[in-house]
Amino acid sequence: MIQFGFCELAVIPVRSEPSDKAEMSTQLLFGDIFKVNEIAGPWLFITSFYDGYEGWIDQKQARMISGEEYKRLSSAPLFVNRRIQGDSVKLEGQLVLLPAGCSFYDVKGRVMAVEDQNYVVEGNIFPFRFDNTGSLMETAFNYLSAPYLWGGRTCFGLDCSGFTQIVFKQHGIRLFRDASQQASQGELIPFLSDGMPGDLAFFDNEEGTITHTGILLDNQKIIHCSARVRIDDIDHQGIFNREKMTYTHKLRLIRRVTG
Repeated sequence: MIQFGFCELAVIPVRSEPSDKAEMSTQLLFGDIFKVNEIAGPWLFITSFYDGYEGWIDQKQARMISGEEYKRLSSAPLFVNRRIQGDSVKLEGQLVLLPAGCSFYDVKGRVMAVEDQNYVVEGNIFPFRFDNTGSLMETAFNYLSAPYLWGGRTCFGLDCSGFTQIVFKQHGIRLFRDASQQASQGELIPFLSDGMPGDLAFFDNEEGTITHTGILLDNQKIIHCSARVRIDDIDHQGIFNREKMTYTHKLRLIRRVTG
């Protein structure tokens, strides 16, 4: 029987296997809802509603909700927070600090109800819709120097596609989780010279597998997460790191998802 859950913690690690020792493949953030497809002891094999990503979470960290509530939340108006320094919700009088890019549903008077539990929003939230490329790029800049973390989606640690996904989420554009998946979205831009701020660039390895992504600042600069969120040069060959004086990533293609 399929069960359903709601993430009421700031972050829940999602692992590739049902073990604390397994790699973290992604994270749930506050407000993420999910289906439970399998239970293995204390572990839940889940599918995230937001991006369809699958993995294992510790059952102790999950709040279970009914199928009816999952259906209501999945179709309710979605809001997100953007402040990198952190917002919070008040739960039974206790503040829960949140990273940017969390999900809020059908908020009324700063209160979000999930079944019989109320969450009082402390901070600003924004409707999940695209506003403009300028504000999206400002959000991307706010992550500069955030450290690389495999599977991460917050300013305290993120990977390349976690960075692009969470930046675009804050501005109403839903991206898949992995770089290879994101490379199937939007409009293909044939030449780097046609690239515009906010376009996604993708890079492959020697086997031709897409392994990296970043956001173009223009057709000569890119912001991406490699060791940390940083700005580097880009040309038709790929990303050129001036600190190392070498190309670090080979350009494969460019996609425009901002319309």
